[in-house]
Amino acid sequence: MAMTLQTRHPVAVRAAPWIGLGIALLLVAAAVVVPLATGWEVYARRNPHLSVPPLHARWDPRLLGPGTVPALVLALLAWRYAAECATRLPWRRLLLVAYVVGLAWLLALAFMDGTHGISRVLDNDDEYLRTAREVTDVHALLTGFIERIPMSHPDNWTTHVAGHPPGALLFFVGLVRVGLGGDFAAGTVVTVLAASTAPAVLIAVRALRAEAAARRAAPFLVLGPAALFMAVSADAVFTVVAAWGLAALALAATTDRRGRAMGCSVLAGLLLGGCLLLSYGLPLLALLALAVMAAARTWRPLPVVAVSAAAVVLAFAVAGFLWWDAYPVLKDRYWDGLAADRPATYWMWANLAALALSAGPLLGAGLASLATARRRADRVVVLLVTAAVATVVVADLSRMSKAEVERIWLPFVPWLLLSTALLPESWRRWGLALQLATALLMETLLYTTW
Repeated sequence: MAMTLQTRHPVAVRAAPWIGLGIALLLVAAAVVVPLATGWEVYARRNPHLSVPPLHARWDPRLLGPGTVPALVLALLAWRYAAECATRLPWRRLLLVAYVVGLAWLLALAFMDGTHGISRVLDNDDEYLRTAREVTDVHALLTGFIERIPMSHPDNWTTHVAGHPPGALLFFVGLVRVGLGGDFAAGTVVTVLAASTAPAVLIAVRALRAEAAARRAAPFLVLGPAALFMAVSADAVFTVVAAWGLAALALAATTDRRGRAMGCSVLAGLLLGGCLLLSYGLPLLALLALAVMAAARTWRPLPVVAVSAAAVVLAFAVAGFLWWDAYPVLKDRYWDGLAADRPATYWMWANLAALALSAGPLLGAGLASLATARRRADRVVVLLVTAAVATVVVADLSRMSKAEVERIWLPFVPWLLLSTALLPESWRRWGLALQLATALLMETLLYTTW
């Protein structure tokens, strides 16, 4: 039997997480200090109030809010009991606890700013909700969507509406139509949906026969700094759809029942195809989808998933929106606007610092632990995390996400955080403490625009 790397190189195994954590912290420090020390203008010139790169944020210390005490109590309880609960709870109860605790964490952090913490983002002029309230004809919206993307159009779409396919706007149109179009109501819906991301990822990993890894990663999937952006960002909706799409794919690839496999494959295709109509960056989920099937050691669901996903895109095309025509127009608007004022020489690496803050600095330790994974049981985690890393690399190299990736890359964050399952046992409690403290400090010291 081959010896594990843990047996052969115990010093390397112990050192790898520390090296990864150190790199993550140094990257964050550099991304914050370099612009402040040099006066380098790394944001669009029309946003001088954004004073804390690499985040889309400004300094705004607040010591106490309605959610502060609940957030602190929840953090302490999680630090003490999360790892034990993740190990011992029956599976279905673990999923329920993951959802309830995740929702409580999202709400507690948001309510550190009171009800404004839920409503303020969606109330922004550049967001979807105000436009959604004005939509009276969905067909006209789709047929005329592309022509309103350019900044030169006299009635051009707002920043976020123009920057995404119409599926994102239609989600909020739907909320308006059912009476949930208020800022607080819509924000609450987003938060309630966002809390289901961790259970979806856990279901996917368990379906791939890596339940032990799912349990080890569970506290880090449920609790961390990403909650600051998940509770208030439409990108949280994209994250949820992607997570459940990949979970359905994992179930389709691992079930022995033909009917269930077909149903899950169709569902996976519809959800992942829906992602293409939510964000132009989510075709990169194909890398994670391939990793899921590789982990399951089968490509059986691929034809049905591909056809189902294509059906979603083609249905929108028939309705008047052609994805392949829209993306080049959006790309022109981006490079004529924000991208021109955001230097790639900074954001190509500062994006990674923003990711380390969004996912939490422990991500660095987890990714470094990939090099120590040699056990057969770690194969699923390595495949999924490697695919997630590849999505981030491709997204970064595309230069279509210069800044704001703390929310834009949220769909990739939970899959990256699966790397925490590879951390040594001694890292679990204090590593979670680091994640919790990072979230509390960021929420207390910064005013983030998401």
